Amino acid sequence: MNHSDVIILGAGASGLLCAALCAARGLSTLVLDHAERPAAKVRISGGGRCNLTNLSASSADYVCQNPHFVKSALARFTPADLLAMVHSGGLTTAQEEHGKIFCRQGARAVADLLIQNARSAGAATRTRTAIHDIRHDPAAGRFSLQTSAGPLACSRLIVATGGLSWPRLGASDLGHRIARQFGIPVVAVRPGLVPLLAPAGLAPWCASLAGTALSVTIATTGPTIAGDLLFTHKGISGPAVLDASLHWSPSQTLAIDLCPGRDLATLPDRHPRLDVKNALARFVPARLAAALCALHALSGPVAAIPRKHLLHILASLHAFPFTPAGTEGYSKAEVTLGGVDTAHISSKTMQASALPALSFIGETLDVTGRLGGLNLHWAFASAHAAAEAA
Repeated sequence: MNHSDVIILGAGASGLLCAALCAARGLSTLVLDHAERPAAKVRISGGGRCNLTNLSASSADYVCQNPHFVKSALARFTPADLLAMVHSGGLTTAQEEHGKIFCRQGARAVADLLIQNARSAGAATRTRTAIHDIRHDPAAGRFSLQTSAGPLACSRLIVATGGLSWPRLGASDLGHRIARQFGIPVVAVRPGLVPLLAPAGLAPWCASLAGTALSVTIATTGPTIAGDLLFTHKGISGPAVLDASLHWSPSQTLAIDLCPGRDLATLPDRHPRLDVKNALARFVPARLAAALCALHALSGPVAAIPRKHLLHILASLHAFPFTPAGTEGYSKAEVTLGGVDTAHISSKTMQASALPALSFIGETLDVTGRLGGLNLHWAFASAHAAAEAA
């Protein structure tokens, strides 16, 4: 049976960086993945541009049942460390708004660099390899794996299989099943960074606004999120909505300020002679103004509408209630919320508390970042932590 010091399951961002770092320490390292080629998700990340990291990355940017869990790994692998690695590989980067860092050569170049770094360090990679069974022998201190490529063994097993988002790329729950097999709980999973579906009563209304975008703030059960919202044929999307989805649970209502930073209560006095639709269009996009007037049966000159009634409606636009019917699911989700329960994982080493020879990294864990390069940075930071302890 072929034996490696370390076997890493998953040839994504976290798995490949972890492999390079483990191999660089002199450990015989093998990466297994069921896909045809490594780094499939990296190749399409950021719309092909690859948002590598975020200069403002901090624990506050992540959703996790233990908000302190990410601190150690983030402190020991910073955005500066990641940029040094990327630049040493010959790639260049550009900083954009809100601290987002993109690779100028694109996502494929980042994927190729990760693969090359792992290979150059001495790690081996086997793709199109399915995992059939995993056993751990405490006496021998090793894992035995039955795979489509034959039996394999290792002293350390690192699970970097990701979550359930992007099913067309072969996403699976393998990492969660492995955790449960070894007695480690899994926090309930659901799609994250995902568009939200309109409730039945608003579905035709949202569809009529498809393509309309505006800046909003969204009050969730957690933080209030500022950013752009986009109406779609199915509901709402856009950066603010995707981030809000991290804090939304079924049946909860979001309060959307459609005109943040401006006081709609001034409209009656500022534009009394204008048609209400045209007056409202001074504050929000014209299509939305018309749709809101239709929704609330408003028409005619502003001065002709009972003031109290109009002010009540205008106030509601600063907290427009939206109770999603659901999400667009894993096929449209950028990440998976939930995952391996971090209460059973060392925040310093990513090792399972009850079985230190077993580690979990990346999206497999119950750690989810907001938009802006935070999830890719977590993939790298957790990989670095696991490799240091391998």
